[in-house]
Amino acid sequence: MLAIPCCILIGSLTAGIAVNKLVTRRIRTHLSIEEGTWHYVFINALKGVPISLALVVGLYWIVNTIDIPEPLTRLFSYILFTVIILSITRVVSRTVNGVVAMHIERSDRPLPKTTLLSTILTVIIYAMGVLVVLQYYGISIAPILTAMGVGGMAVALALQETLANIFSGLHLILSKQLRLGDYIRLSTGEEGRVTDITWRFTTIVPASGSNMVVIPNQKIASSNITNFSMPALDMTISIPVGVAYDSDLDFVEKVTLEVANEVIARVDSEVQQPPLVRFTAFGESSIDFNVILHSSNFDHQFLLKHEFIKALTRRYREEGIDIPYPIRSIQQLPQV
Repeated sequence: MLAIPCCILIGSLTAGIAVNKLVTRRIRTHLSIEEGTWHYVFINALKGVPISLALVVGLYWIVNTIDIPEPLTRLFSYILFTVIILSITRVVSRTVNGVVAMHIERSDRPLPKTTLLSTILTVIIYAMGVLVVLQYYGISIAPILTAMGVGGMAVALALQETLANIFSGLHLILSKQLRLGDYIRLSTGEEGRVTDITWRFTTIVPASGSNMVVIPNQKIASSNITNFSMPALDMTISIPVGVAYDSDLDFVEKVTLEVANEVIARVDSEVQQPPLVRFTAFGESSIDFNVILHSSNFDHQFLLKHEFIKALTRRYREEGIDIPYPIRSIQQLPQV
């Protein structure tokens, strides 16, 4: 009794998979599609549709042309409707996520493109599709919604911490104060570059890139955050230096700026701001000043400091500019 329907389903799925692979190969070969465009959203939303369409055709063929008992006909009709609704739901979900992502990338102040936002949209759309399927099956939705409302209160009480992390993650996304790729430092000491904001955790990777730090969203939302990537990626670096009191300060400034410009051009050529020298104080054993450098990215500052200190020390030695050691005079009091 089920041999012919099973053969039809297997044949339909095989044909759908073959057509889907052929279409995907053609698209990759003949079309160059960039992410963030309408063509990419449309093509990505229709992935796998040939398989669903072939399955729908096979089920429709079974229901309307094959002589099978009424219970099986009803069963295949339910499966046919379910496949159609879930296929439409999948296309709508991919389209909505793609349009939202494209809008985020093109906005003046883009929201962070995280898995949390796409997960919430996907869950909402698929929940609507499931409710439509249940309604078709003759299952009343009103009692389900009522039970979900009552049970939701109990779940909210039992999962307070999880829900707090979810809403904290949404707050971080919608506030636009934290984006993927930003380098942040928390008041608790953790720092790193933001790689993802999930439904419960935010992951950051320190500048060394050796380990991943996973922090609950609630902790980040309640902490003081220093975002080194906002409002601009450009970062100011202040390096304290001291020279001997008998040094020619104009010559010291000239040499220091030459070294700074040479290091910046070699290490971080994207920097637009020129370096500065600002004398600050008469120290105990030196005249102190700060060399103010600019880095185009937070990660570049460490190499910039490293190379500048080496180059400045070498140049000072060549020019005879003295960086004095700290001096302490110890006077022995006479014994009484």
